[in-house]
Amino acid sequence: MKEKIIFGICLSFLFISCSTNYNTTSSSSPKSSQPRATSTPSVSQTEQEYNTLIKTYKPETADVLTDLFNENSNNSKTSVTVTNKSRCNMVLTITGKNYSKKIPIGAGKIGYAMVLKNQNYNLSGMVCNSVYQKTQFVSSSYSITLSN
Repeated sequence: MKEKIIFGICLSFLFISCSTNYNTTSSSSPKSSQPRATSTPSVSQTEQEYNTLIKTYKPETADVLTDLFNENSNNSKTSVTVTNKSRCNMVLTITGKNYSKKIPIGAGKIGYAMVLKNQNYNLSGMVCNSVYQKTQFVSSSYSITLSN
């Protein structure tokens, strides 16, 4: 069963890296975590930031796949995977001790990054008209899904 899940994730990564259709918008909210009211960018600002980032963003596909397949406990890094099942493009910001990265994630796509293990990370972003914000201690591969 675990092999099927990993195979599905790998197949998704492959399709994402080959996809070029990134521009879709709509209103919805994430289910994975309760949104918090904060001063945040508008949907149009998020879309503009997404369009700027997607032009130069280099995904860490090989490292993430290696992490998911090998589950090497000796490696100092692990993967964070975010599935965006909403109808809006988003920009996920991951910040931690000496780490900050913005990941553009298209509507219906998966975004991912490698982070150091055993640290707290703040994950935040605007999903359609809702704010997603969560602090997570990451000690092994971590995955979340945001949806309508």
